[in-house]
Amino acid sequence: MTEILVSEMSFEEAMSELEEVIGQLERGNVPLEDSIKLYERGAELKKRCEKKLMDAEEKVQKITLDKEGNSTGEVTEIERK
Repeated sequence: MTEILVSEMSFEEAMSELEEVIGQLERGNVPLEDSIKLYERGAELKKRCEKKLMDAEEKVQKITLDKEGNSTGEVTEIERK
């Protein structure tokens, strides 16, 4: 596990660590207290991934195409973050 704050992770970073957490929990060779911490971290990571996916979906929905297939929607600099 990394020491990066979940709130600062990219989708890919959060997903990668979430997969690692799930693997550790599935193997079952982690002491109970550590399992609880892993579960809590996993819940945070899952929430982060869901948020990033929702943000991306909103951006995609704002983009529309004209008859020629060209984008007519604009994504502002603030929306790209």
